[in-house]
Amino acid sequence: MIALIQRVTQAEVRVRTQLIGAIDRGILALIGVQREDTESDADRLLQRLLAYRIFADEQGRMNLDVGAVGGGLLLVSQFTLAADTRSGTRPGFTTAAAPEHARQLFDYLVVQARAAHPRIATGEFGADMQVSLVNDGPVTFWLETRATAPGSP
Repeated sequence: MIALIQRVTQAEVRVRTQLIGAIDRGILALIGVQREDTESDADRLLQRLLAYRIFADEQGRMNLDVGAVGGGLLLVSQFTLAADTRSGTRPGFTTAAAPEHARQLFDYLVVQARAAHPRIATGEFGADMQVSLVNDGPVTFWLETRATAPGSP
């Protein structure tokens, strides 16, 4: 699984202009699911999301995780993260999970996240979403549960 994470001061997701998920300070995580991903990958990704130290401590160093700062976690499915972009000018999606498999793993990730962290918000799987955010820093990282990213040699 893949997560493009951004440290935010606020983030929200809307579907057809309706607000469906929002957080203040925390992490916006765009989630991509690949064909071979399993619940074990979702568990590993969640562990990293919650433990990743991207918030400043008293000395201004990135030493605190989202729980330590009382932050929220906004999870938004984004199949385009699993695109193969090695050649051409149009992405290929052979590395992305089928929609049914991706939905199952995304839903599993959300359930596990809600059990592990008090402030979880989500987008709507498969919907045309509008995501707004204020990236704090900016701070953005690419996390994945496999050794190589899609499109890597």
